[in-house]
Amino acid sequence: MTPCPENIKNMNIFLIKIKKIINHSQNFIHKVIIIISLLFLLPYGIYAQTITTNNESSDFEITKNLDIFITLFKELNQNYVDEIRPGELIETSIEALLEKLDPYTNFIPEAEIEDYEMMTTGQYGGIGAIIQKRDNYVIIAEPYENSPAHKANLMAGDKIIEVNGKSVKDKSVEEVSTILKGQPGTIVTVSIEREGEKKPLEINIKRENIKIPNIPYSGIISNNIGYIKLNSFTQNVGEEVKTVFYKLRDSLPLKGLILDLRGNGGGLLNEAVNIVNIFVRKGETVVTTKGRIKERNQIHRTTLPPVDTEIPLVILVDKSSASASEIVAGSIQDLDRGVIVGQMTFGKGLVQNIFPLSYNTRAKITVAKYYIPSGRCIQKIDYSNKNNENSGEIPDSLRKPFKTAKGRIVYDGAGIEPDILVKEYEYSNIAKSLVNKNIIFDYATTFRKKINKIPEPDKFIINDSIFNDFLKFISNKDYDYETNTEKTLQLFKQNAEKEMYFSAVENEYNALKQKIMHNKQEDIIKFKDEICYILKQEIVARYYYQKGRIIASMEADNEIKKAIEVINNPTLYNSILNGTYNKANN
Repeated sequence: MTPCPENIKNMNIFLIKIKKIINHSQNFIHKVIIIISLLFLLPYGIYAQTITTNNESSDFEITKNLDIFITLFKELNQNYVDEIRPGELIETSIEALLEKLDPYTNFIPEAEIEDYEMMTTGQYGGIGAIIQKRDNYVIIAEPYENSPAHKANLMAGDKIIEVNGKSVKDKSVEEVSTILKGQPGTIVTVSIEREGEKKPLEINIKRENIKIPNIPYSGIISNNIGYIKLNSFTQNVGEEVKTVFYKLRDSLPLKGLILDLRGNGGGLLNEAVNIVNIFVRKGETVVTTKGRIKERNQIHRTTLPPVDTEIPLVILVDKSSASASEIVAGSIQDLDRGVIVGQMTFGKGLVQNIFPLSYNTRAKITVAKYYIPSGRCIQKIDYSNKNNENSGEIPDSLRKPFKTAKGRIVYDGAGIEPDILVKEYEYSNIAKSLVNKNIIFDYATTFRKKINKIPEPDKFIINDSIFNDFLKFISNKDYDYETNTEKTLQLFKQNAEKEMYFSAVENEYNALKQKIMHNKQEDIIKFKDEICYILKQEIVARYYYQKGRIIASMEADNEIKKAIEVINNPTLYNSILNGTYNKANN
């Protein structure tokens, strides 16, 4: 049987992918045999091709198993009872191959190249709106300020029913997003259903080059303290942070600076170095990358004169702060340049490079681990033992101590531990229910329909009139939820029934259940403050978008409060950096 071009294309991609991984991943050679052995139990493969590696002794084993894999596919392609789909099978085989490695080593098919470019540049051609799934349709969650969606008067809560005359019912967020994207300057026609409108609205939107802001908000927040919220590390973000810092510093004498990296999943390593360079001397080592190929190991140092090495600096982090965020926070901590406040970070100490494959595909491959100035690697999960029963998070007993520039003890293997730990706030069950069931979202949509203008985000309050209107709005809504006590009681019942004790305690169980059964109305009053806090953010975002949401959140932000406290207390700030601060009292 003559091989079809599609088969050859997919196999070429597969083979090149294997070669790239073999050449660049750590400790991979011994895994190839296992992976291929698993793969040829599945209906995959095409035609033989010899792959060479840096380890010539492995050539035969690799070639042997690939040959088995390939000849299997040939037989399946010729003899299987149903027609097979080579593209799908090869893609599945690639996914199976990568499943054996870390979650950051990925295959990027041609159709997803645009999404990859957006992640590294923060730019794409489209309408500029956050969308989310709601029942059978996708809705506008929030348009970006000054985006085409914003200019076309799309609003949060708008239900997208058609794009370019075709129904998008039952389509996923990803599918609708792909349809909405396109070349800047082209027109996309969106049909929406909007609350209060009897008929669908048809809106023509001219796509633009959308740049997702790295810095959604910056400003002076308290007592001459500057604040920069940084969402990502895309191209040129270092210059953006520097420009904003200059602007803040030149506006008035700054008492300190808060750099907020919470929720920032990282991005480009060099931009992390550039941001650290703003605050530390030229020539300082920020991060070292070490992988299997020693020739590619690199030391990344600051290369420019700093902007300011003296201003008190506090960096906010949380469990979603990862990768480049951890390089910035960890380097600042290791160099004793600033104080870290928040929760333990994600713990991603791995470096990925992008390698081009055939047919305009890409491979994102983990090629190294990174080490911050103290010499520690903050990688939390040991993926090298992924098939071992002991794989997973590195235990505390195996974490090694390192020293900062001034001799403070810091540890590897678990992310960046803040100098001041602030416990993550746990919202009440009723607040979670009102958010998860989109009830607060829907009320904000209704509120925006009735009220054209509200005060500035820092001046807007949820007064009794608004709160009572909210109570009226939810009176017929389903926001039922289960308290932790109810969950525990239900678990007790299940165990008692399993052990055949329940009949003896059933009356007591029912009486206890009746006593602890929550009253939703009472909970709403009990947790009024936090409900109003969430409600304020959602309403403000309808008028002032992402910037407004951030400002509205500050009044009850425990991490920001703690950062302000640290900056306003030079004795506390200096004691943390010189190692005399008692963390146990934190």
